[in-house]
Amino acid sequence: MSDSPADLVITGCTALVHDDQERIGFKENATIVVRDGVIESVTTTPAVVEARQRIDARGQVALPGLVNCHTHAPMVALRGLAEDLPTEEWFNDVVWPVESNLTERDVTLGTRLACAEMIRGGVTCFADHYFSMGAVAAVVEECGIRAHLGEAYFSSQGPQGREASLEFALRQRGGAGGRITTALAPHAPYTVDDADLTATADLAREHGLPVHLHASENRDQAEASLARHGVTPIEVLERTGILDTDVLIAHGSGILDRDLPLLERAAGLTAVATAPRGYLKFAWPTTTPVRALHDIGIPVGLATDGAASNNSLDVWESMALTALIQKSTTGDPRWLTSRQALHHATLQSARAVGLGDRIGSIAPGRRADLVLVDLTGPHTQPVHDLAATLVHSARSSDVRTTIVEGRILMRDRELLTIDVPAVVAELGERLPALVDRSHGKRIQEYDT
Repeated sequence: MSDSPADLVITGCTALVHDDQERIGFKENATIVVRDGVIESVTTTPAVVEARQRIDARGQVALPGLVNCHTHAPMVALRGLAEDLPTEEWFNDVVWPVESNLTERDVTLGTRLACAEMIRGGVTCFADHYFSMGAVAAVVEECGIRAHLGEAYFSSQGPQGREASLEFALRQRGGAGGRITTALAPHAPYTVDDADLTATADLAREHGLPVHLHASENRDQAEASLARHGVTPIEVLERTGILDTDVLIAHGSGILDRDLPLLERAAGLTAVATAPRGYLKFAWPTTTPVRALHDIGIPVGLATDGAASNNSLDVWESMALTALIQKSTTGDPRWLTSRQALHHATLQSARAVGLGDRIGSIAPGRRADLVLVDLTGPHTQPVHDLAATLVHSARSSDVRTTIVEGRILMRDRELLTIDVPAVVAELGERLPALVDRSHGKRIQEYDT
């Protein structure tokens, strides 16, 4: 241990920890010492440690920061704009016409608002798949959050879409002092053709980049792909080489039994992000097959998707909904347990975005991405089972403090790095131009 003062010491908390079998446990009256953005120690018999900053966290639980494994942060500007619509009309009549108006400034403001919402909800890292991602990266740098970013593209853009995605990924990789990681981001097999997917897989292998895309989002997509092409979207990923890369698949609620062997033998690190609130809202008939994916060793990370479909970026809600929907769809109240849900929210989500060796647990050597959760409210008392209290009773608004790389981004519910009123005021001025659909244009056609 260094003789110099630690950057941060948190005392008196109950810390969520993993044992060597990755089982969830809790250390009471823990002291967490942070130095140079890294957790130096987690002890229950604290020595006196000098520190530049101290937090007395009695009555609070320290969790690894939550990871939003798939979102479109700037789309908070469209929150509540496209309501009570089927998927096809949602895209074609509202979202894709509005996105044809999108400017870089809209992206900046939307991302600032999204990051404020996520930091307040205990999210310390998000995986984003959108446009004007240079603006998103700049917001990540200024507000202190961690992010896994990809510039989305369609084949309708021609080769320059794919080239721009590569250029962004190479330029921003390792940005914001290492808080930014990057991916190639083809939109989906139904908007990106096989030639582009094959070229993307080749680029991913050549440059050591992962791929982040939507695939088998719902059962209709899987059935339409089978009817038109004789293959499922997952089989498209296999034949184009995408499954030979490290790939993060968004949603996967249309993954079929025939897809599971392909995913199991995929050469790269394959993960799926589940965002269950949107599936309920769109009345999709199936959800992400979490149990089947678990049985073949595929990590499933928690996500919200964009706030245009989900209406919030609340990963806490995604954690509870994932557990509840799994109980309902499997007919088994023993699956998903609260401890399993916390595992999805921590280590599995970190693995899904390629950061399983850096974040996702509170342990020496891990990056100090932490949140402190206040359980003194009436809705979280008494505590008989701490895991169940965290998953099913606590809310994102119970997060008191959010820390990334040892830097406090929110302390006692006060955001320290984003001026929300200024963002809301400027975004409000821009909304009439952003939401105008009188031009009749759209950036893409949804037709699966």
